[in-house]
Amino acid sequence: MPSFLTACSFQKYNPQPINAIANAVKFESKDTSSDQFQQFLVNNGYKTDRLPIKEWGLDELTYCALFFHPSLDVARAQWRAVQSAEVAAAAKTLPTLNGSIAHSDDSDPTKKPFAFGLSIDIPIETANKRNIRIENAQHLSQTAKLEIAQTAWKLRQNIAQTLTEYQFNQKQLTLLASEVARRQEIVAIYEKRLSLGAVSNVELSTAKLQLQSILSEQNNKQKNKLVLLSTLAKNLGLPLAKVETMQLASGDGKQMMHPNNQDQQLQTAALLNRIDIRIALERYAAAETKLKLEIAKQYPNLVISPGYTYEFGDNLWSLGISSLLTLLNKNKLAITEATQLREVEATQFEALQMKVISDIHIANSLVAQTQQALLNQQALLNQQQTYTKRTERKFVAGEIDRLESAFVKLENIAAEKNVALAEFQLNTAINQLENALQQPISTLITSGNLTGKSLTSEKLTNEKLESASLRQ
Repeated sequence: MPSFLTACSFQKYNPQPINAIANAVKFESKDTSSDQFQQFLVNNGYKTDRLPIKEWGLDELTYCALFFHPSLDVARAQWRAVQSAEVAAAAKTLPTLNGSIAHSDDSDPTKKPFAFGLSIDIPIETANKRNIRIENAQHLSQTAKLEIAQTAWKLRQNIAQTLTEYQFNQKQLTLLASEVARRQEIVAIYEKRLSLGAVSNVELSTAKLQLQSILSEQNNKQKNKLVLLSTLAKNLGLPLAKVETMQLASGDGKQMMHPNNQDQQLQTAALLNRIDIRIALERYAAAETKLKLEIAKQYPNLVISPGYTYEFGDNLWSLGISSLLTLLNKNKLAITEATQLREVEATQFEALQMKVISDIHIANSLVAQTQQALLNQQALLNQQQTYTKRTERKFVAGEIDRLESAFVKLENIAAEKNVALAEFQLNTAINQLENALQQPISTLITSGNLTGKSLTSEKLTNEKLESASLRQ
């Protein structure tokens, strides 16, 4: 009985004003060491023996964004709103109760002065309209659900590119520090030789200018490091101060990808897995059900109206049937509009498919090109390292002086910088290919098309990404 009374009770309006200050405090209090985040990781298959996280790779950072980034909260709220519409679509139209009362001033004593009327309008939907509405709402709900996964993928892709840039920045700083040390050594040698009259001021000035140029580049890279950390914090939905305390992974091993992947195999993988393609299919299905509904509306709904009237002493029973005269125009305009909408969705889906295929071809070609460039730079580095070792032996034997040895070491650093740039370009190309596939490249390894390490159960696959994006 209490539950029945609760169901029949009216809801009250409860205001919920936005508190900007409280929201700012909530943002600053976000912490990756919180129990809620640790439990979120466990719930999504992260092993407890690896907690707390000591090194943050791409998967760990993605989990972080899935839990903390506000854009996913927006997508989840929109999905819940569409789910409410799905429930509303299943609701049946309620009957309508009508009543009337009348009084007559007729002085005839044989007539009763009052008349009362009561009737019920019972709507009846025809042509399966309710089930079609439910089907349409389900497609819209699935679209909103996939939009959450699409948002999650965009966050992952942004994190992947920012992490790649940050790792490249760290390698550059390391190599620049070595180059600064060599340049300082060269300047010191020139200063000593100038004091002995063995070199001119021009040679010393040139060495100092080169040192200043490298110091300026080093300073710019240091500033760019803060920019990259700020960008990463934005993509994670965390305060910058928290991100600065995180130990980011130095590399994610993307170079293990095979250089001769078949476009057709990658194209098939993309067309089967891309979230936006699945969204486009749901939108087309929703347009189909919209057309089905408009066609069903050619058949008018009925309203049956049984009633009773007490009319000045007479008891009257009645049964009415009413309907809109839709048979006259047969809903032609709405059907035409829905048909055109379906055609729009079909052409948009075809255009999306063509774009995906083109993006796959371009991205895969770029990967092959950058992989070959990396192999070439690594070969040059190997040659330079062999030459550097031979030069060091000559220096120890006294066959060359310290200045020549320092310049050879500079050449070695330049070769290492070229390899680091080639690795960055390859990782950027692989990020673009992953974005074209909308699938982590590691999930394709062991499929026979790509070679590399085996895929472990801890990898963040597309299925895990979609599942985790729905939870908080």
